[in-house]
Amino acid sequence: MSVTDPIADMFTCIRNANIKKKEFVEVPASKIKENILKIMEQEGYIKGYQEIKEGVKKSFKIALKYAQNPNRDRVISNIKRISKPGLRIYRGITDIPRVRAGIGIALISTSKGLMTDKEARKQNIGGEVIGYIW
Repeated sequence: MSVTDPIADMFTCIRNANIKKKEFVEVPASKIKENILKIMEQEGYIKGYQEIKEGVKKSFKIALKYAQNPNRDRVISNIKRISKPGLRIYRGITDIPRVRAGIGIALISTSKGLMTDKEARKQNIGGEVIGYIW
């Protein structure tokens, strides 16, 4: 079975593991996924990730993050794919979305690489809206 949208597949794996309150989730590796995971770690949505090599196959083991309270509340309320292979969504600098009034982040793929909506506004650059995390 081939996955037509690997980013959406990764988001779904993270969302499902997060709902089940699992400690780790494993997803196949790629450069764009690594960049997304770096941003998620910097923004505090995940504890971290590591690359696992099994022969020629590479994957990422993602350590999910939960609040330090008795209920272990989820740090990621939701993670959503916006631009899809069949329908790309591009936004100029004036139209970059604010996720949940600035509480969440939008992942923007720009000519200067993948960055958050806040960073894209700071650099005065638009691009493809990959997804939202809040």
